[in-house]
Amino acid sequence: MAEKKNKEVPEGKKMAALEARVEGLNNQLEEASQKLEEAQKQASDAKADYLRLMAEFDTFRRRTAEEKFALVGSASADTIKGLLPILDDCEIALAALEKSQDSAAAKEGTEMIFGKLTAYLKTKGLEKIEAKGADFDTEVHEAVTTFPAPSEELKGKVIDVVQTGYTLGGKVLRYAKVVVGA
Repeated sequence: MAEKKNKEVPEGKKMAALEARVEGLNNQLEEASQKLEEAQKQASDAKADYLRLMAEFDTFRRRTAEEKFALVGSASADTIKGLLPILDDCEIALAALEKSQDSAAAKEGTEMIFGKLTAYLKTKGLEKIEAKGADFDTEVHEAVTTFPAPSEELKGKVIDVVQTGYTLGGKVLRYAKVVVGA
């Protein structure tokens, strides 16, 4: 029996040593699992921060492009708006020269200047609002006065244009000032 006890004791010690080693490995595994979870959480947080930053940058880039486009459009609209009185003066000069037969050269020169100016402004998106004879539309016309219509079909229509209106890129730049038949 003594031999059996000698054999059992060493096996018990081995078993205890193995259990202690398994417990140590389990502790190491748990620590490694905790570190892995922390690293995964940090990676997830970093990815979320990266995606948020990219979205903010994309929004910034889009907003900046829109503001730049609006600024350029506004600047060109202001420039063209400043040229409209010159266009009006050309129309007045052409009308005066049409009635006067004194100088054909002056008439031809004014027509040439007016034609070049209108052609250039058309390339920039400027369009004349055709108003005479059209139905009165508050979206593009500004009534300066009403006048008794000479016939029934002219009621509510534009009889005369006091100042020509223009659109730029589909938006009203200046309303046509008109006389409306009542």
